[in-house]
Amino acid sequence: VAALVALSFSGAIGLTFLMLGCALEYYGVYWPLFVLIFYFLCPIPHFIAKRVGDDSDAASSACRELAYFFTTGIVVSAFGFPIILARVEAIKWGACGLVLAGNAVIFLTILGFFLVFGRGDDFSWEQW
Repeated sequence: VAALVALSFSGAIGLTFLMLGCALEYYGVYWPLFVLIFYFLCPIPHFIAKRVGDDSDAASSACRELAYFFTTGIVVSAFGFPIILARVEAIKWGACGLVLAGNAVIFLTILGFFLVFGRGDDFSWEQW
């Protein structure tokens, strides 16, 4: 229960950074909210690889490695998107910094979720 509370608290902090980067009167542009798409896309390759991949205890499988590759591309794109927006002056650099801080917190929260709840001892994904 404590892990679930900590994960929800850190997720709320990450989303607060993202909202501050958008909603503060000085920044006032909501383009960084498109980063939410990357938050939703991030776990999808892992779920597909978990479902499609074989359940062997092999150290490496092609399906799992491909899922890691796609997840890495999504995470790098989420960090690159606000930098590109700031570079073309669609948002201010302060908003970019807040969005990058929110990205770091949210992606660490997603990683923490998979580390805490993805062990497979008595937990199954069918419950979700």
